[in-house]
Amino acid sequence: MLDGAVAWMNARGNTEQWGTVPYSQTGGGAARVEGYFSDNEPFIAELDGTPVGALVLDTGPNPKVPAIPAAAEPERYVRLLITDRRYAGRGIGAALLVHAAEETRRAGVDLLRVDCWAGGDGELVAYYERNGFLSTNRFHVGTWPGQVLERRVA
Repeated sequence: MLDGAVAWMNARGNTEQWGTVPYSQTGGGAARVEGYFSDNEPFIAELDGTPVGALVLDTGPNPKVPAIPAAAEPERYVRLLITDRRYAGRGIGAALLVHAAEETRRAGVDLLRVDCWAGGDGELVAYYERNGFLSTNRFHVGTWPGQVLERRVA
């Protein structure tokens, strides 16, 4: 799915968000995916038995990105949200975000956060806002612009 997302973004002219190299071929890409599933809380969306999306929840932002501080309260953090672009427009990502909110609530936590690429026309930030998140902190990792968003789930 990650390789398909890179190809889809590139076909739309977006080479800044994840670059141009398939995710599986980037340095450490496969290891990062393995880490998502061994170190965090993964969820897979299926349609007729076919994986069509994935969500990974953590208890905070990636500690390797110091530009994003942990919240001052318990939180759940969307570390990965990906959908198979062949199934775009079916609400898979939105359903996974609803599931993230439910899991956050079930854990007795009120705060759900996510970060995303804030470049281009801001389309990705707007996507999360349409799904109930509010923009909070902007940050940069080198020249890569990012946005932290949060959602109260209680």
